Amino acid sequence: MGPWQFVGRADELRRIVASATSCDRRGLILSGTAGIGKTRLLREAVTDLPSERFAVWTATASIAVAGLPFGGLAQVLPGDQPVGVSPAGLLRWAVEALHREAAGRPMVLAIDDAHLLDPSSAALVYLVARDAHATVLGTLRTGEQVPLPVRALWTDDLVDHDELTPLSAADTSALLTEMLAGPVDTASADRLWRLSAGNPLLLRELVIAASATDELTRLYGVWRWTGEFDLAPRLTDLIDARIGDLGDEVREVIELVAFGEPIGLSLLIQAAGEAPVESAEERGLIRVAASDRRHHVRLAHPLYGEVVRQRCPVTRALRLKARLAALVEGAGTRRRDDLLRVAEWRLDSGTATDPVMLLRAGEQAFSRYNMHLGGRLAAAALEIGGGFDAADLLAAVMMFMDRSEEALPVLESVRGEIDSDQRLSRWLVVRGLVSYWGLGRKSAVDEIAKDAATVADPAFRARVHSFEAIMRLHRLDTAEAGRLARSIVDSPVAPVSARNLAQCVLAHAHAVRGQIEASARITDQVQADAPLWRAEMPYLQLALELARGTRLAIAGDLAGIDAIVADEFADLADAGDFRLGSGYLSVIRAQAARLRGRTAEALHGSLQACAVLASSRVFAGLAHAERAHAAALLGDAEEARAAMADSDRTHRPVMAVLYPWREQARAWVAACGGDVEQAITGLVSLVERLRADGFAAHESLVLHDLVRLGCATLPIRWPEGETEAQTVAGRLAELATVVDGPLAALMARHAAAVGDGAELLAVADAFAERGLLLFAAETAAMAVVRLRAATGAERSEASARLGDLLAGCDSLRTPALRAARPALTERERQVAHLAAAGVASKQIADQLFLSTRTIENHLQRVYGKLGVTNRSELAHALQALPEQ
Repeated sequence: MGPWQFVGRADELRRIVASATSCDRRGLILSGTAGIGKTRLLREAVTDLPSERFAVWTATASIAVAGLPFGGLAQVLPGDQPVGVSPAGLLRWAVEALHREAAGRPMVLAIDDAHLLDPSSAALVYLVARDAHATVLGTLRTGEQVPLPVRALWTDDLVDHDELTPLSAADTSALLTEMLAGPVDTASADRLWRLSAGNPLLLRELVIAASATDELTRLYGVWRWTGEFDLAPRLTDLIDARIGDLGDEVREVIELVAFGEPIGLSLLIQAAGEAPVESAEERGLIRVAASDRRHHVRLAHPLYGEVVRQRCPVTRALRLKARLAALVEGAGTRRRDDLLRVAEWRLDSGTATDPVMLLRAGEQAFSRYNMHLGGRLAAAALEIGGGFDAADLLAAVMMFMDRSEEALPVLESVRGEIDSDQRLSRWLVVRGLVSYWGLGRKSAVDEIAKDAATVADPAFRARVHSFEAIMRLHRLDTAEAGRLARSIVDSPVAPVSARNLAQCVLAHAHAVRGQIEASARITDQVQADAPLWRAEMPYLQLALELARGTRLAIAGDLAGIDAIVADEFADLADAGDFRLGSGYLSVIRAQAARLRGRTAEALHGSLQACAVLASSRVFAGLAHAERAHAAALLGDAEEARAAMADSDRTHRPVMAVLYPWREQARAWVAACGGDVEQAITGLVSLVERLRADGFAAHESLVLHDLVRLGCATLPIRWPEGETEAQTVAGRLAELATVVDGPLAALMARHAAAVGDGAELLAVADAFAERGLLLFAAETAAMAVVRLRAATGAERSEASARLGDLLAGCDSLRTPALRAARPALTERERQVAHLAAAGVASKQIADQLFLSTRTIENHLQRVYGKLGVTNRSELAHALQALPEQ
């Protein structure tokens, strides 16, 4: 892996440059741990300094020359050092030499690893810092002894001194993208950020180690990491240098913490002794933090644990895990996580003998969406006699781990243990879950409906019917789904989990019908009830997210989408490899980015969803459709067509309820490919289907797509009983009285304004206020087209507004935007860009080998085509100009 481009640290970079270039030229020294990026940051900042304005010297101190006078600054001082002069004379000579070299320019002296400077160099740096025409920049390694003259730089208030913090999660993700020449999925980037603790050097070594195995893979252009890797020699050398030599007692402390973190301080002292624990803390190997009147111990760096765990002999690891389990059991397993931790230690150490304990822990892991651990615990419980309950849990977890084919035999193995309605209802529900969503069997709906009648107890029967209801919703049997769901919600005996699942069915149905407020009330209540249903039915969260995500996307509620993708469930799904959950959240994150006009971000998000959902077909068709939609808006017809084909290939009929999103994407793929008529025909057919299904909210979105394609006045098939055909605009106005929320009314207002340029600009502003920059830009583009025959001022206002809106978007390529900008010749484009950059006509003429009169003629033609009157307006208009 070669060197990568500098990314992130924008604030720090600006601050260093400002330290050298501001009026007071106050210097800056940055401290930081090894590998944190000090050297690269200093180098990038110095590179940005113009050599014609500043005399810039850079030097790197080294232990190799720390014993030589001026050894640390040998790279910047002349080689003709005078002989036989006093130390003070040498300092004067060095300062004068730098001034001569500067030739009157302000001096900038940048020293990397300044803690390794020899005494003479350190003294010279101090003298330079006192010079009014000089600035000292530098880096230090945290924890190292610093020469007194260097320390005096900030104690004497000559420079500022700050600690360089680790990379943020966002900067780490950007750096990973640079390292791997492609985006990394969110969960993998987060794991690597946490494991490296934001240290670029350690991050690089982690990526190299992961790349050497099959644990780092690329799918649909997105990199994913399983979390497993082998310790490469370079990585272990780095960690060994930090850990140092360990005695047996301190090693045992570190190993106990590595296998048990976070571990209570009192338990650690009980296990290893007080003195070794204190020694480990003094050496910076562990850190102690207070929480809820307790003290918990963790290793000082996450990678310490990886090194210690992988190097620990197997027999000692087994002994230590068994000991940890005994310690926590002896203390009473009072904390929330204790049961799960003890069960995992018992399982790993081969001392698990209680299937009930393993089963309870497996249920807890599943409720936290930790699929891998939940499956391990359930399988172990089944193996040692867990029976029906263990098989029931294991089969459910297998479905969400994309192992549905293995789940059915597990269920069949305990069919004979069904001895109550409670067990029968659970067995039927999990079998339906596996058969319908896991294996894609449409017949599972009829099977569960038939088998529900065999459950005598009405409460347990309601649980089965709640699954039948959501299956029917997903296969578009919406009337029966609604009837079943309402009967369950109204039933006084229905359990909480069944009632909440039925409410998710109703919330989804309300959302697609345009009853946005009612849908929101229901999902808010289901979320509030989560503590009551999550332990019994954790996968209900998926139904909740689908209902909630559908409502928010339909309503254009970007803040609401931001809230749910930042919710606890998103973190749990990513961390636990709950792919259906994290994949769907990636889809709605991409939908929000698309509506914001950030189509590149939308494409990235949808590609990430496609990669996460590659082995699970429930939402894969939706993910590829969103990928196709984003690519189409970017103007990438080839990618859009390929993504739509992938959507058709991976879509399952059991998720027919998702058809509006897929068919909308299909229309935009056609438009991107140049067949706008096909796109219009497809959208009109979709409107008719949505109207027949009663999906009023989806219908309003599709009608607005027709407005965006210039079809506001297009007649469409009218409802039965109407005497006159409706236009797209007329139907949108009608739906605005049916669909809740401001978006439907705003889309109807857009349709009604297509002939009024000023009103179109007002509508564009209204879309922009909601963050819907895609719609805002297209509406402003329509205003530009409408105002071409208007006065120069009106045209200029519209063009400038369009330019401002597109400045907040990616490179959108839609029919509305193409229509707003007539084509320029290549010469006109060259002239326009140079003029917008402030280049005078004579200089443009010289550069393009044309006469000044010809340049002026070109400019006048450009002004006329773009509807602008001067160069400042031209700059805005060019931002909206599509590529040719």
